[in-house]
Amino acid sequence: MLAINRAFTLIEIMIAIAVFTMVIGAIYATWAVIMKSSQVAQDVAAQAQRQRITLRTIEDSLMAIQSFQASPQYYSFVVAGDEDASVLSFTARVPEIFPRNGKFANPNTQRDFNLRRLTFSLEAGNGSEKSLVLRQNPVLMDLDADEQQYPLVLARNVRKFAVECWDPVKLDWVKEWKDTNTNSIPTMLRVNLVLGGNTTAGAAAPDFAVARLYSIPSKPLPAATQNAGSVPNTAQVPPPTVNP
Repeated sequence: MLAINRAFTLIEIMIAIAVFTMVIGAIYATWAVIMKSSQVAQDVAAQAQRQRITLRTIEDSLMAIQSFQASPQYYSFVVAGDEDASVLSFTARVPEIFPRNGKFANPNTQRDFNLRRLTFSLEAGNGSEKSLVLRQNPVLMDLDADEQQYPLVLARNVRKFAVECWDPVKLDWVKEWKDTNTNSIPTMLRVNLVLGGNTTAGAAAPDFAVARLYSIPSKPLPAATQNAGSVPNTAQVPPPTVNP
């Protein structure tokens, strides 16, 4: 019996190539969906982490506010700015875990200057983006050049940073608080923060909005109970400035 040798015809080869191409296309499409989902999940996680760090820093500082009615120029509580870009500035005795504590070391006592004026504000970042930054200076010192030029960036691509204070007289939320004469502190503070998507990844993540209500536990120390040793020498040290 003669052996018959069969070869693949051109049609069979083309069908095999088409099937192989379809399999490869399906695998690539599945891989692309997985990668995109992973990127979106990472962006959302990064936004949540930025939100937690920012709000934790604000909360830690608000819970440590210090104020003396005899020295309003040093302990004033200020909220200014517009509806989407507030400036929040006050003096607080920050905890040991507060950011940049090591920078403000007292060369005489080797301890940190933990009584500092903190100023939270929005400023221009890359392109049209804005960053939420924090500037700090010891209560009897001005901002140094490093803090002015290179503040601590708490969050990038911030769409909104709005701070409102509860006014017990108007019984309503107000967007400004500049009572430097009596050096009063609002009893409650409301912070609205909107973080934009990750633009480096093609804005894969949506905007992330959060609102927090803080009840401030501190009250100004009356001038009558403030001893002379705790009153700064106003004739020698200029008052701090708030950079919007």
